[in-house]
Amino acid sequence: MSPKDQAISNPVDHVVSATEISERERLLAEAFDTFNRLSEDLAHSYRGLEQRVEQLSRELAAARSERLEQLAEKERLANRLGRLLELLPGAVIVTGEGGIVREANPAAYEFLGEPLVGEPWESVAERFVSGGAGAGEVRLTDGRRLNVSIRALESEPGDVLLLQDVTHTRVLQEQLDQHRRLAAMGEMAAGLAHQIRTPLSSVLLYLSHLEARRIDEEQRQRVLGKIRNQVQYLERMVNDMLQFARGGANNLTPLTFATIVGDFEEMIRLPLAERSACMEITWADDVSALCCLGQRETLVGALLNLASNALQAAPPGVHLHLTVRLPDATHVALTLTDNGPGVPSEIAERIFEPFYTTHHQGTGLGLAVVRAVMHSHGGEVTLDRTGGPGGVFTLHLPLVDCASAGPDRGA
Repeated sequence: MSPKDQAISNPVDHVVSATEISERERLLAEAFDTFNRLSEDLAHSYRGLEQRVEQLSRELAAARSERLEQLAEKERLANRLGRLLELLPGAVIVTGEGGIVREANPAAYEFLGEPLVGEPWESVAERFVSGGAGAGEVRLTDGRRLNVSIRALESEPGDVLLLQDVTHTRVLQEQLDQHRRLAAMGEMAAGLAHQIRTPLSSVLLYLSHLEARRIDEEQRQRVLGKIRNQVQYLERMVNDMLQFARGGANNLTPLTFATIVGDFEEMIRLPLAERSACMEITWADDVSALCCLGQRETLVGALLNLASNALQAAPPGVHLHLTVRLPDATHVALTLTDNGPGVPSEIAERIFEPFYTTHHQGTGLGLAVVRAVMHSHGGEVTLDRTGGPGGVFTLHLPLVDCASAGPDRGA
């Protein structure tokens, strides 16, 4: 290229170079703008992230504080529960899988001695009662009485057992029952005098007939029969009074319900035959081998009293029905029903009062004796007042371990 051509082309090159510079500046400006926007976005995101971190930190601190408070509260509750178990007068035992004793409070060691934790509950129970201890009241070999309650843990294998010494309570109950009976005896003295006076007057009257010179053999026998009836009535009254006073609380032994019901069935057979009556026995639950703590004669006598009342109140041919059932885990109910006239609602409140009777040959002590017997055995007698036909009386007796007091189970 000649110098002239170079002189011509230089201005063009200058123009091209200026354009490139301008383009670069524009691109550079756009790059700066983009960088600035990204920087602002990044700064905004960073501030948002900082705020979020602060919020999460506050929430975490609050959650940690709440968790610490919960742990502290649980620790306080655990300490309080532990203290209560230590101070509890009753023995608390926790068993695990296989009936192994896992925990026991100080009262448990006081009642049962050592070894305890780590031992099978059956082995521990055999140390203080023969044959083991289930739920209910048991008599220890040293004479004390313990009430055993058992609840399943449910959430894990094992049970919680609560053993309460009820020896003193039972002694107080017996003393209270005895005082009540003595008080009732005092109140009954006036009524008893009136009850005795009438048959005694009749006996004296009949004896005066016997003293008459002109009386044939037939009349003499008839008068003797009336005297015998009145004397027998007095004998029943004296026997009922003695039974009411004693209450049957002495010499209590474990008795199976099969024994009680069997004796009652045997003894009621003749009175049923005399009244052309019949009786059906239903075991609603399998309780025949279960036991209550009682006196055999008085418990059978209580059932006989209820049956005798039904036979006296109903016409010949009455049907009795004895149902034995297990209403709950601690009691057995013996319900005697009949298809007689039942108990009128106007006298239902008074039928358990001593000397209250609607029968001219009744002593008025039968149901009072039944109530006294039930109280002395830790049970009760109830009358169904729902208005159904016939009489419905139920004896409620607490269950005990059959092996809790020696071999006498009425077998």
